[in-house]
Amino acid sequence: MADPITYQLGKIAVTLGTVLVVIGLLLMGVTRLGFLHFGRLPGDVAYKGRHVSFYFPLVTCLVLSAVITAVMWLISYLRKP
Repeated sequence: MADPITYQLGKIAVTLGTVLVVIGLLLMGVTRLGFLHFGRLPGDVAYKGRHVSFYFPLVTCLVLSAVITAVMWLISYLRKP
């Protein structure tokens, strides 16, 4: 018989993987529709020189961090007894 802890970790890994796949598919679909412009927000750093280009999505990172923090807070709030 499998170890109960290992079994639970496996279930968590499969669930998280499924959630990530669904989120990825949603983002790909929404991006094709043109609703979200993640990676092209005002404040993202983009530099194009003659022989080099540099891009850092600063504002995109901040927005995603705020959204993920809010979702995690909401999940923890709803799970309290």
